[in-house]
Amino acid sequence: MDFARKVWKLLVAIKDGLALAFLLLFFIGLFGILSARPHVAPVAEGALLLKLDGHVVEEPAAIDPLQTLLSSELPTHEYRARDLARALRRAATDARIKAVVLDLSRFTGGGQVHMQEIAAALDTVRAAKKPVLSYALAYSDDAYLLAAHSSEVWVDPMGGAYITGPGGYTVYYRQLLDRLKINYHVYRVGTYKDYVEPYLRNNQSDEARTARKALLDALWQDWQDDVAKARPKANIKLVTGDPVGWLKAAGGDSAAAAKAAGLVDSIGTRAEFGDRVAALAGKDTTSTLPGVFAHTGLATWLAANPEPQTGKPIGVVTIAGAIVDGKAGPGSAGGDRIARLLDEALSEDLAGLVIRIDSPGGSVLASEMIRTAILRHKAKGIPIAVSMANLAASGGYWVSTPGQRIFAEPGTITGSIGILAAIPSFEKVLANYGVTGDGVRTTPLSGQPDVITGFTPEVDAMIQAGIENGYARFIGLVGKARGKTPEQVDAIAQGRVWDGGTARQLGLVDQFGGLEDAVAWVARQAKLEDGAWHAVYLGGDANPYASLLERLRGSDDEDAPEAVADFAGIVAARQQDDLARAFSQFERMFGARGAQALCIDCPVSAAPQRRDSAGQGWVALAGRIFAPLRD
Repeated sequence: MDFARKVWKLLVAIKDGLALAFLLLFFIGLFGILSARPHVAPVAEGALLLKLDGHVVEEPAAIDPLQTLLSSELPTHEYRARDLARALRRAATDARIKAVVLDLSRFTGGGQVHMQEIAAALDTVRAAKKPVLSYALAYSDDAYLLAAHSSEVWVDPMGGAYITGPGGYTVYYRQLLDRLKINYHVYRVGTYKDYVEPYLRNNQSDEARTARKALLDALWQDWQDDVAKARPKANIKLVTGDPVGWLKAAGGDSAAAAKAAGLVDSIGTRAEFGDRVAALAGKDTTSTLPGVFAHTGLATWLAANPEPQTGKPIGVVTIAGAIVDGKAGPGSAGGDRIARLLDEALSEDLAGLVIRIDSPGGSVLASEMIRTAILRHKAKGIPIAVSMANLAASGGYWVSTPGQRIFAEPGTITGSIGILAAIPSFEKVLANYGVTGDGVRTTPLSGQPDVITGFTPEVDAMIQAGIENGYARFIGLVGKARGKTPEQVDAIAQGRVWDGGTARQLGLVDQFGGLEDAVAWVARQAKLEDGAWHAVYLGGDANPYASLLERLRGSDDEDAPEAVADFAGIVAARQQDDLARAFSQFERMFGARGAQALCIDCPVSAAPQRRDSAGQGWVALAGRIFAPLRD
């Protein structure tokens, strides 16, 4: 029987080994296919088709092929805003492109600044006397902002156009937290720093309401002005002022109502729309399907029209998404990753640097890491500009302070100069179930934070002092960068967010303009002639499948803890450790088998067990598979 058992284990090990080998070959092949240089298809004479079946972003998030393979859904398609704008501007001057077609049926939107950037590029196409045609099943705010810049707007007979405007309700949790007896300790500086209000109140504060209304009113007016200029006949006031009456007047037919209000020009099926495009741009002679037309897709068009690489390089670093500690991104702004990109570029002969920001902020530590990396470039004496996209608030403004000139758009959301920290504690919850704590402290900070007994007054005071110090540092950085006293900055800070137009009036922004304007300003400051420079996007050529390789080999710092810089971070980290220790003790109490020799007063690390780097990767996995052979 012992021999049969070992033979069986050997057969199972062989089977697992073969499965592993085939899996390795599969992933190697997948990596080779995905990382291969794409074939550049010929550009067809006809229309440039932008089928936007996803979201427009500043920086597409990295796609992990392994995670995608194991997921039941494909990731949302993300389009880089500057790629779309560049494709349109190039189409305006290329004789092969007879028209531009926007298919917005599955478009999920994007930020207002990005929409206006693309819309301006559509205006360039129309200025070149080339038609722009839009089609959708149903238009929403973002899609309609693009469609309004078309020469012909089509909608499906079963669809319509619905304009809602910005705004909405926020969910508040104060009553729920009270019912659950959870204490939420909030430390902040800034009358308008309302990020934590949902945990402190049951409704919006007057200060937050005032600031939010001013911001949304400005963004909404900017949206209406843009649409009114592009499409004067669109009756936006009718559609938004009395939406029920507007729809009833058309007998409930959304498509007819949209046409009656001047939002769309034609109602037709996709095939009918395609026939119209074919009449303008030419038919697709390779297909007999209805509604087909000669066209070139976005990927083919971009591959056939690469960005210029002549002249002196001007670096552009993108800070997109929440600013977080670590290497996160693209798609989120990992402080370590972006600082490393900047430091690696120090060895390059950059004529200047542009900081492109589309971020609501985040970690103070990561923001400061990025800021100091930018300062290392500034120390070289090169011109540095900041270009704000949809968002450059809080930590997003922190990283803006090294810039010599800040560009934004009227629809940019910026400011929010303030600091906060929030840490929950559960002493009331536990006491309600008979769990209490007692012991001996040698200092007011001993054993703090205590998940059982809560925070001492000293801990609360120290965290608040650290937050106030961080706020003073923040307004000091802004004051030095903007030529203002701390008192002047404090008056426009206090955590309040501003639209780009107001921010310019307040001196937080220097001038209106997009990324191209910022790069051109840097070129002028570097005394470079037109055509004697080009933009280099730092990190833009990073391998999008690197995460797959890291999974295969095992990442050295995959489980590395996040860095902690301030007292609030230390308290939060210790609290998490204490919770882990408490759960561990609870599990030990019910999971122990037999007699135990343990010391309750002896310090035991609550940190989760970390995988040894030598025990990661496919080699270690193979060792575990063949482990039965050692029995």
